[in-house]
Amino acid sequence: MNDIPRPAAPSDLPVPDAFAELTGLHGAFVFPELLLQQIWLRGEFDTSELRLRDGRRLHLKKRGRWNRLGGPDFHDAEFGIENTSGASPEFVRGDVEVHLRAQDWDAHGHARDPAYAGVKLHVVLFPSGRSHTEGMAGARIPILELLPLLEKDIEAYAEEAAVEGIAGRPFSQLRAALAKVPVDHLAAHVTLHSSRRWDAKSQLARRRIECLGWEGACHQSALEVLGYRPNRAQMLAVAEALPLEIWRTAGPSIAEEAWSIQAGNWTQAGVRPANLPRRRLAQYARWVSARPDWPARLRSLLSVAGIGAPSPAKLNRTALRKTILEDVCAGELGGTRFDTWWCDAALPLLSAASSNDTESAGSAQHLRDCWLAWPLGDAPAELVKLAREFGVGTPSGKDHPNLRQGQLQGLLGWLATIREA
Repeated sequence: MNDIPRPAAPSDLPVPDAFAELTGLHGAFVFPELLLQQIWLRGEFDTSELRLRDGRRLHLKKRGRWNRLGGPDFHDAEFGIENTSGASPEFVRGDVEVHLRAQDWDAHGHARDPAYAGVKLHVVLFPSGRSHTEGMAGARIPILELLPLLEKDIEAYAEEAAVEGIAGRPFSQLRAALAKVPVDHLAAHVTLHSSRRWDAKSQLARRRIECLGWEGACHQSALEVLGYRPNRAQMLAVAEALPLEIWRTAGPSIAEEAWSIQAGNWTQAGVRPANLPRRRLAQYARWVSARPDWPARLRSLLSVAGIGAPSPAKLNRTALRKTILEDVCAGELGGTRFDTWWCDAALPLLSAASSNDTESAGSAQHLRDCWLAWPLGDAPAELVKLAREFGVGTPSGKDHPNLRQGQLQGLLGWLATIREA
């Protein structure tokens, strides 16, 4: 494991993102500090028995507002810490700073920076030999180690993040990998990576339902998909601050409040006008206003033949798509963004829900089959072109194979595992 150090610097100077280079089952991989911040933001860790480095129990109420500007990583977190007398903890409000290692606090000079005087909790990934972190004026900041609490190994997190960040990666890397595989083995390789992608999505959906409940998981996932790649984390922060019930009661006007929560953090450069986050927030506000019970309507689809019930091969996808667009999404979510939401969020959530529903037991395989065979959502044009070049897809009787969601996801997963030389 090679540490990549960062020099001490005050908060008003730009400092490159910290990261760790690690060795995993599939070779070397990079785990950036930004990814750890996103894990904290999404709550993708076991919160049932949180213990600080000094042994005291932590009662986490709010993880805080994500801050992508200068200063601590999260503001306005709320939590309580057990005291030695056994009395009920008093909940405090303060900032949270996130680092890969406890010593990064010292390397960045935070103890001398007034901007970090309000930090009440230091979250780190890797185990620390320290019982606490030294803050300003001798303050003792408790440390929470996340590595033992994560729902999957850190290589899996890094791979998922790599899929999110492949937009800037050269597809020539995947072309070279495809060219090395014998033609008769290519489909098996794509299927392997596709299965890993489905398992990862289903696992994340299951964890979200456990942490947030069905409605909360649906709400969070929908906003995340509407954020597209540049604004997914910001949309997650909005979902954390404004639960679905607030959107129901506030009506379409909630969109402006949602926008202001992440003011200064939104990415708009390079985003197509139709996909700007302000527009997508307004779109979601109209969706909730028209279908305030949309998560319940989505869950009812488990009883639809071909989704939660047998006979996926006989599923009329055109009719199903039309039904979902109107009954669940109120006509607000269309085009390839609908297909992306359906495959990245809705189907994995339904799969996770079916595993806990005795009436829908055994439907997970049918949901997976539906996901594999669903048409493409938003897909990089270069990736689609590459798939056609190597004949990846379902035979359609045309000049080129018909690329489906499962094969696209397999290629995405494959690309994410390729390490740059």
